[in-house]
Amino acid sequence: MSEQTNLGGTFTLPNTSITMKRIGYGAMQLAGPNVWGAPRDVDAAVAVLREAISLGINHIDTSDFYGPHITNQIIRQALHPYPEDLVIVTKVGARRPEDGSWVPAMSRQDLTEAIHDNLRNLGLDTIDVVNLRLMGDGHGPSEGSLAEPLTTLAELKEQGLIRHLGLSNVTPTQLTEAQTIAEIVCVQNQYNVAHREDDAFIDDLAQQGIAYVPFFPLGGFTPLQSSVLESTAKSLDATPMQVALTWLLQRSPNILLIPGTSSVEHLRQNVFAAALQLEQQTVADLNAIAAKPLVDRFSQ
Repeated sequence: MSEQTNLGGTFTLPNTSITMKRIGYGAMQLAGPNVWGAPRDVDAAVAVLREAISLGINHIDTSDFYGPHITNQIIRQALHPYPEDLVIVTKVGARRPEDGSWVPAMSRQDLTEAIHDNLRNLGLDTIDVVNLRLMGDGHGPSEGSLAEPLTTLAELKEQGLIRHLGLSNVTPTQLTEAQTIAEIVCVQNQYNVAHREDDAFIDDLAQQGIAYVPFFPLGGFTPLQSSVLESTAKSLDATPMQVALTWLLQRSPNILLIPGTSSVEHLRQNVFAAALQLEQQTVADLNAIAAKPLVDRFSQ
């Protein structure tokens, strides 16, 4: 595989045989506007997924509440029967009522139905990894026990419907509680060059061999903008988003990326981030973005 498509190397989930390329693909943007309904061009969505596979990506992050149901159905249409090494990671813990909002769905019935919905719409008998997604405080976690919902997922794992369990939008305290119930192979929280609240958490997870998967690695619904990103990108003949992804790859070897896009061109640009290398001073300059007050992080 060429340097451009080495996808940042690989990471093996703890105590598993699952080895994932460090640049994966987040499928949320395959749904319609506001992650609701079908996309305007289903064929274009199918093309993005097939291009991801052709580039060597073997990690797709999804959820049946994207759409809802739409994203998983498109994944199945595009890729089933799936490549042998493809790892599909989904998340449960929310539902989407008719008004398009995001509502917690943590009861035993909610979670059981969500797992069966994911299996059916993806065309799977077993899901590789299921993340319990806590709703928390918006896109940030809040403390509280996760024992009841995680126990439900652990029981579904015992039934053979799930291979491995992860967590999303959680605190270190919640991880500690979760590890008394089941082995946790990955944590998915908001993190990027401007949102660095999980720095110590990432280092602790790396010591445990647990994957950290940042959601919104490029800012999510509010794309990252910074003069430091802009100037660094210009010096490397790259885009600011490529620089932001490269910074994450260099931040810690347990970080796995799932940037999302509905564009084949943007997908290829994201993959090219693995070919970039940031010098120590550049990394220091980018690190300084998070040290600024929040209102100033995207203007300096």
